[in-house]
Amino acid sequence: MNFSNIINELGEERENYFNAISPPIIQTSNFAFKKVDDLAGALDDEMSEYLYSRGLNPTVEILRKKMAALDGAEDCLVFNSGASAIFASILANVKSGDHVVSVRSPYTWAQRMFDVVLPRFKVTTTYINGTEIENWAQATQPNTTLYYLESPNSWDFALQDIRAVTSLARSKNIITIIDNSYCTPLYQNPINMGVDLCLQTATKYIGGHSDVLGGVLSGTRGMIKKIFDSEYLNTGSGIQPFNAWLLIRGLRTLPARLERITRTTNEVISFLRQHQKVESVIFPFDESFPQYELAKKQMKGACGLFTIILKVKRREEIVQFCESLQHIMMAVSWGGHESLVIPKCAAINDNDFDANKKEHRYVRMYVGLEDSSYLIDDMAKALDK
Repeated sequence: MNFSNIINELGEERENYFNAISPPIIQTSNFAFKKVDDLAGALDDEMSEYLYSRGLNPTVEILRKKMAALDGAEDCLVFNSGASAIFASILANVKSGDHVVSVRSPYTWAQRMFDVVLPRFKVTTTYINGTEIENWAQATQPNTTLYYLESPNSWDFALQDIRAVTSLARSKNIITIIDNSYCTPLYQNPINMGVDLCLQTATKYIGGHSDVLGGVLSGTRGMIKKIFDSEYLNTGSGIQPFNAWLLIRGLRTLPARLERITRTTNEVISFLRQHQKVESVIFPFDESFPQYELAKKQMKGACGLFTIILKVKRREEIVQFCESLQHIMMAVSWGGHESLVIPKCAAINDNDFDANKKEHRYVRMYVGLEDSSYLIDDMAKALDK
């Protein structure tokens, strides 16, 4: 099944809704039954029938089918945010006394899960440099039940050798979860590389318009059913029908948007790489990237998000650059129509800033749908200041 079929046709039984091209938003909280036995069956298994939109909903089901197919998975769940998908996937696969191995510096709310929530239940976490398979093996303990990957991450874009990590995990009966937000299913398919659960924030590239939150979690039908029956229903973290409809709309243009963003990103990086105020550019598909060969091996593409290291000695210089941009907004997230910038020093106090630490001089850029000349001109003027 190709992308065009998944994005435009899969799950859309148009004869059931007046042959409308765009599926309806089934904005209902619950569903009626004519027979008691049918109601009893739905109460016994909420994943078998439409009962209450906290569980299944027809609009959400269309999105589920599309996202599972894009991930190459048997099934998936769609949450009201990426953080909810992280919470449910992790909580479903640990118990008191377990141990987790995670990549160093994962997404904020994954790390909060490991550092704040899980310790309440006597679950411990070891953070590692995930770029070396030896580190995974050395960190594994007899009670390790979960490996948490994020490849690439969203600041220095460190990769994990996904096939090597999943092979090690399977030999030890350890569950693997990966955050695939950077690549989307179009540019990387972790399920096909042996990952048990693949998650992503749909807020970013899937939505594409910076107007909706969502999270996707894909895996085997058995694993998804297990999470649906407990963490998904118990926390009430499923996406709402209108937001699911917005994500379906975003999917229609996903390939076209990624293609344009990729092209523009390469043009912007070519400019920045030559600029005297830029020490270096960190981007997985740049030949100078330390893991370039691995990136080309397990990723079909890279786009939009990269980091520049500025040649500065003071925090104020980074602030001046960011605040001098006229058309590139300063904000978190990425994947929308608009270009964004966020400096690492926003989370560093003036007194703690150290220009000798490269990461203190990180400025993460996201390239949106604007023309490359428009963005390059804005960056050039800001860099000159």
